[in-house]
Amino acid sequence: MAIDESIAFRPVRIAVLTISDTRTLADDRSGDRLVERLTGAGHELADRAIVTDDVEAIVSKLQAWIDAPQVDVILTTGGTGVTGRDITPEALARVWDKEIPGFGELFRWLSYQTIGTSTIQSRATACVARGTYIFALPGSTGAVTDAWDGILASQLDIRHKPCNFVELMPRLLER
Repeated sequence: MAIDESIAFRPVRIAVLTISDTRTLADDRSGDRLVERLTGAGHELADRAIVTDDVEAIVSKLQAWIDAPQVDVILTTGGTGVTGRDITPEALARVWDKEIPGFGELFRWLSYQTIGTSTIQSRATACVARGTYIFALPGSTGAVTDAWDGILASQLDIRHKPCNFVELMPRLLER
């Protein structure tokens, strides 16, 4: 698991969606953390938005970004818990073509090392929807940091070996 320096870095265009009934851009620390991490890694912030914990609002924003040629990846933060208002995984299920179950499994394994058994309350998940990757992360700054540093930083880097999500992008729409 290493970076192959002989391969040129390829920036990915990433949109960040915060899902919350209470957050605004002024106090969205988890969204800020994702923007800081992705731009610090050399990727491009394609767009950023906040929507309420409403399935239709989430699906609508996801569909718009999935169809936008300037968005390769969508990172969501919030709404992955088990309470009544936590409906992000259900919204993703309405748009995905393929779920990526290993993402949630690996996220919970990494998170377990930080917060122990409390990680069981996370329904973090990922998918591919019409050629766009979507990663649904919990709403805490610790969770988005764990997800970025432990999974996404390497998987969204074309130089990461033995394999990564970026090298698969040209083939995501194959039939």
